[in-house]
Amino acid sequence: MTGLEASRRVVVTGLGPVTSIGIGVADFAAGLRAGRSGAKPITAFDTAGFAHANGCEIDDFRAADWITGTPLDDLGRAARFSVAAARMAVADAGLGPADLRARRALVSMGTTDGESRDLDGLVESELERGPGAFDPVIARRVGAVRLSTSIVAEFGLTDVEATTLPTACAAGNFAVGSGFDAIRCGDAEIALVGGADAVCRKTFTGFYRLGTITPEVCRPFDKDRKGILTGEGAGVLVLESLDAALARGARIYAEVLGYGLSCDARHPVAPDRDGITRGIEMAHRDAGIGPGDVDFISAHGTGTKANDVTESGAIRQVFGDRPPPTISIKAMIGHTMGGASAIAAAACALALREGFIPPTINHVETDPECGVDCVPNEAREADLRVVQNNALAFGGNNAVLILGRAPEPSPVAGAA
Repeated sequence: MTGLEASRRVVVTGLGPVTSIGIGVADFAAGLRAGRSGAKPITAFDTAGFAHANGCEIDDFRAADWITGTPLDDLGRAARFSVAAARMAVADAGLGPADLRARRALVSMGTTDGESRDLDGLVESELERGPGAFDPVIARRVGAVRLSTSIVAEFGLTDVEATTLPTACAAGNFAVGSGFDAIRCGDAEIALVGGADAVCRKTFTGFYRLGTITPEVCRPFDKDRKGILTGEGAGVLVLESLDAALARGARIYAEVLGYGLSCDARHPVAPDRDGITRGIEMAHRDAGIGPGDVDFISAHGTGTKANDVTESGAIRQVFGDRPPPTISIKAMIGHTMGGASAIAAAACALALREGFIPPTINHVETDPECGVDCVPNEAREADLRVVQNNALAFGGNNAVLILGRAPEPSPVAGAA
């Protein structure tokens, strides 16, 4: 533990997952426990010309079920995920818009692509209508900042700071870390933090040309893994101080113990073992824990040859030859880019509260070069106290988050 006073300890009191294996806490938790797969053929764009084009799209998402304060035409798909996930998280925390407006708030969302799906649409519009003849409705919603400002508008917040963090596939953890800092230093009383992205042609094509799109399913840490599946969705967490949560009798999923950021900038796309190691060590120091305290690791675990070997090497560099169970939910939901580590953080919080480790599905045989217990194919019941959530991004941007079991309420003075 860090020794912080209760007013500066930070807890997770609400979760808003929008994923291809479940929307909302109950369905997402059930999907994690069951090892559900979101993989299926992509329908977001014309995939003619690609030898394979599976992904993890969300096909049962109805934005109008969640978004009531913002015209849907003003929101791209990623912003719709973002606002809906925030609505879910706030409701899950037992709060309403008025409760948010009564407190100094932070809204921080991470993303890789922003509204690149709409940018695809603008390009198609110009090709059809001629240069400059793009759809103005689409044009006004493409700014990535709308992933956070649309949440502000939805709840009618005024005493608020809104940021969108573009640190690629580590952006969700960056956002959680920013909320953690804001609350523990007193700059905010409540934070809505997370990440969101939507499946788009640009990102799929980029990874396809890199040779990292798997033909069928994602198989992290497996000997015969072939790469990622692009996915989509959002994860939003409600953070507040421990004393505020206890004072209102809130359900607490987990405590944010600390986080670490590192940027090695060694290569545009290749991960660096030493850079990852530094991020993990910084997170442990910030959280006041040692490697032996971690009960499982939610790895970045993309399923590419390079990532899984490099990340596993960094984990062994910190934890030794027998690291804790190391799993990847990307086998289920695909790589949701800027939403990935935020959704994984929500999964970690659920795992801590409900006492289980999600599985790494599609697993056949562990790659000896990885050498981790990836909890293959079936969830595992476990008494968890501390979990680690890794996020790695292009350019060597790494963000590692440490969550702990929800604090036990202090005994009432004089109680028997």
